[in-house]
Amino acid sequence: MVKLGIIQSKSYKSNSQAINHIKKRLEILGKNEADIVCLPEQWLANNQISDFDLEFQEFKKIAGDFSMAIILGAFYARKRGKWVICAPIVGTNGEIIGMQEKIHPFGHERGVIKPGNQTKVFGAKCKFGVVICYDMVFPDVSKSLVKKGAEVLFSPSRIVKRGIYPWHLYVQVRSLENRIPILACNVENFRFGGKSIMVDLIEKNGIMHPRIITKLKGEDSKLKEFNLKKYRKSRKIRYSDSKKFF
Repeated sequence: MVKLGIIQSKSYKSNSQAINHIKKRLEILGKNEADIVCLPEQWLANNQISDFDLEFQEFKKIAGDFSMAIILGAFYARKRGKWVICAPIVGTNGEIIGMQEKIHPFGHERGVIKPGNQTKVFGAKCKFGVVICYDMVFPDVSKSLVKKGAEVLFSPSRIVKRGIYPWHLYVQVRSLENRIPILACNVENFRFGGKSIMVDLIEKNGIMHPRIITKLKGEDSKLKEFNLKKYRKSRKIRYSDSKKFF
């Protein structure tokens, strides 16, 4: 069993103000023995991060103190001389263990960032992958992560209010397709719609159904326990039934 959490944030006037608020929620989740926690995409006032170690020094300490992995969200950063959007992951040792780059830029991002070209699986108390916002629309991203061994997917997102309904559908379909739980978190303010969700799978009479087991409102956080072993048999059968075609 693993304890997995998400945090939904509001907007704050400064990075320090936002970090102080989220820090308190991380500490509460840590005290409740969370194993992995995910934050939304671009939840800071200034989303261009030049030094993740410096900016999130307090979060790194919390991760180490509670042996908890933290997906910090997803932010603009300079890499190889170009802008990318990437999700840094702090491991249970309190150090950044890697980053997942956003593969599909959305809207104005297309003219600003260099797309990522690789999916990565990270290890904490389980193997997990990160699907950043618009990447959830494309089935191959989630499938690639699961094929590489991910047992659960997290999705730091920033979804406008009018996009919440289709976003929830995409998360549920990716969960159903790959027989895997997905935890997706969002920002809530005048523009972005919040309603972060955790999606689990329930089997009824031999048919698998995706189910939203948690939906957040306002600035909030939730923690749920998952038995990731229960999905393995169904996932193996589903993938073995897949045929190559042209």
